[in-house]
Amino acid sequence: MGKKISRTDRIAIITKILVENPNKIFTLNYFSDILNYAKSTLSEDIDVIEDVFEKFELGEIKSLPGAAGGIYYNPKLTDNQIENICNELCTLINDKSRIIPGGYVYMNDIFYNPDILQKIAKSLATPYLEKKIDYVVTIETKGIPLAIMVAKILNIPMIVVRKSPRLTEGTTIQMNYLAGSSRRINTMALAKRSIPKGAKVLFIDDFMKAGGTAKGITDLMKEFEAEVVGIAVVMSTKTPKEKLINEYYSLLEFDGIDEKEEQINIYRKTK
Repeated sequence: MGKKISRTDRIAIITKILVENPNKIFTLNYFSDILNYAKSTLSEDIDVIEDVFEKFELGEIKSLPGAAGGIYYNPKLTDNQIENICNELCTLINDKSRIIPGGYVYMNDIFYNPDILQKIAKSLATPYLEKKIDYVVTIETKGIPLAIMVAKILNIPMIVVRKSPRLTEGTTIQMNYLAGSSRRINTMALAKRSIPKGAKVLFIDDFMKAGGTAKGITDLMKEFEAEVVGIAVVMSTKTPKEKLINEYYSLLEFDGIDEKEEQINIYRKTK
């Protein structure tokens, strides 16, 4: 930009760049180059943005000191905001028209709605925003859109574990795992070049019953000498209470369906 622009315009431009690129660090030099203003002036603009975001609970504008430092947008939600999103989801899901014979609930319209999915992704990502995570991992297929959004929020790559190997992905590591709900032996596969040794990953999924898939992912990551530092799911079942994994984060708890009363028993997951 060659001409001087107003402070209002500068604040709007900086805010747009930060919000559209969560957890990506921008230096003051970057904004100085594109806006043609001194860093001291831009620092004052950023202070205004920071105050507004804090006042209206829009996330946080974080600063990193030093020569390699800068600023970034942390889209952290408050506990109350997450609670409101969970209540909204419960209202959406607890609709008798969603009941499918056999004890199932129709959820596709929720998991493929970008607006709803973004709220879910922010809720799942919030506990992990300050943690060192290198990759978001999910298993095909329903969890892929959600995992992409979580990866965008965390500003890290996303990896899909396949249910069978793909020739186009080269050499793969395959693993059999026990699906805790059905007690069936299933297979998962991941290309050897997908994850470097020592990587830290966050596993994202839409649903957990007994935790068999999460346990399988954890064991698969060990084969890559990688570490699962978090497991986050949208919904977990109330039973079995004891899962195959001990630590996980779930937004909602599912306690079955009463088909006779046409009631879906879905609640906010308590700790």
